Amino acid sequence: MRTYGKNLALLAVLVCVFLVLTSCRGAERLPPDRPQLTAGVEMRDVTFHSAALGRDMTYRVFLPAPIPPGKKLPVVYLLHGNDGDYRNWSNYSHVSQYAARGVVLAMADGNSSYFMNAVEKPADRYEDYLIHDLIADVESRFPARSGRANRAIAGVSMGGFAAVTLALRHPDLFVFAGAISPAIDVPERRFTWKRASRWWTFRTIFGPWGSAERDARDPFALLRRAKPASTPYIYLTAGEQEPLREPIARFAARLRAGGFAYEFHWKPGGHDWGEWDAQIPGCFAKLLAALGSGK
Repeated sequence: MRTYGKNLALLAVLVCVFLVLTSCRGAERLPPDRPQLTAGVEMRDVTFHSAALGRDMTYRVFLPAPIPPGKKLPVVYLLHGNDGDYRNWSNYSHVSQYAARGVVLAMADGNSSYFMNAVEKPADRYEDYLIHDLIADVESRFPARSGRANRAIAGVSMGGFAAVTLALRHPDLFVFAGAISPAIDVPERRFTWKRASRWWTFRTIFGPWGSAERDARDPFALLRRAKPASTPYIYLTAGEQEPLREPIARFAARLRAGGFAYEFHWKPGGHDWGEWDAQIPGCFAKLLAALGSGK
């Protein structure tokens, strides 16, 4: 038994070393930064101190150029997927064209946090970072309008989950939430040996299974308590080969049954930026109309 215990401890140490080395190698292989800029659009990267996270954070902004003196614009907050960063929307999509239509596009960095305050890592307050720090910095630094009617939020995969969840948790902040291939079922995923490390990450963020903390971060549970009249318009879209097809369709059915203002579209494709970029125009057509910037 003593030998077995030593072997188990050694295995645990080796696993930890492997995970650390893997994460380091992943950091070294960051893809090149190649933002796709439309004519008449300016890009700025901003680094500021987040009180919620206790460290400096960087976000990217697209905005029309020039902006007439005294004019203020609505803001769209764009959230990346798991293992991504604030550069993804600019590098892998043609979203910059919508800044030329009269909106500020603010691309947040959320690491792999699902943009939530992590239950078991009190320092990882990514929801507070986005809701309090980022919005305040954008509205103080750029010609941005304040108020619910002038804010939208949209995301892909992990960011799609966050866009819907944050809109349900803070319906007073956003008029529109767009979710492309959202990982909408993450809080309800159960343990499997195949995805044991991912399950542990989810527990760290969302809390123990069946806990009040997890329930408070579960969009299905939040929807049961939400009021249709005060909930932002929700736009859902996913590819026909989407691996998350069942929970996305189930969430759309709950929206329909609850009388919420929403729409849901299947499109060709799977779970990748090729599909997501093709789905952005439909999402932004509704988003710009909701912000009064559809011209």
